[in-house]
Amino acid sequence: MDLEFLQTVDPQILVGVAVAVVAIGIGAIFLFSSKKSRGCLDPENFRDFKLVKRTQLSHNVAKFTFALPSPTSVLGLPIGQHISCRGTDSQGEEVLKPYTPTTLDSDLGHFELVIKMYPQGRMSHHFREMRVGESLAVKGPKGRFRYQPGQVRAFGMLAGGSGITPMFQVARAILENPKDQTKVHLIYANVTHDDILLKEELEVLASRYPDSFKIYYVLNQPPEVWNGGVGFVSKEMIQTHLPAPAAGIQILRCGPPPMNKAMAAHLEAIGYTPEMQFQF
Repeated sequence: MDLEFLQTVDPQILVGVAVAVVAIGIGAIFLFSSKKSRGCLDPENFRDFKLVKRTQLSHNVAKFTFALPSPTSVLGLPIGQHISCRGTDSQGEEVLKPYTPTTLDSDLGHFELVIKMYPQGRMSHHFREMRVGESLAVKGPKGRFRYQPGQVRAFGMLAGGSGITPMFQVARAILENPKDQTKVHLIYANVTHDDILLKEELEVLASRYPDSFKIYYVLNQPPEVWNGGVGFVSKEMIQTHLPAPAAGIQILRCGPPPMNKAMAAHLEAIGYTPEMQFQF
């Protein structure tokens, strides 16, 4: 009976139905696979990601590019959060350390870490010895910071050394979102000019978004010709270059422990409440 019915149906209708069924099937497969590819991190278990490129930026800083499972995969790291990386130190003992990628989920198929390798750093040893083709064990996301576009009117950022990476990630996410009108003011402190991480990338953001992103560099040992701050970040620098305490203002800070402690004292003296501050 079914066969007789099919024989009476216009062949063009049958072809159309068949095409529709195939299209639905492909769409379902694509949707399923794309959902699976959304987020490659596991908060409970370490996953291995292969190093595909290593770019030396200075004598002790390198950019490490890791491949994700497919060219359309995303890491799945919320803005302002970090990952935990596992390696081995010079004695062969396991070591864990948090890092913030400089890439966002808009960067498909890979993620990047800019790492400053210290002479005595245990995880620094692991990255110094790491070669293209080897894998890094990563777990995440980690962190207390939560960001939604427009949740504050402006961010003031206090960064020191490698503490720039979470600031850069948050700033990029804000500035590259045309619907996010949040202003970003950054004070970035280092010892020497060569210590400034991501300087080229920061300058690109500053030139591309001049009304939304302001940077003030501070160096402890500046070159002869220098128009930034000199010495340590002072209360006066914060008052001049960061938004004043008010509703809708939040100050983010990330740097070495002595700097974090000094900045907390400055911020309190200026009048920023604990609710206006966040330390990565």
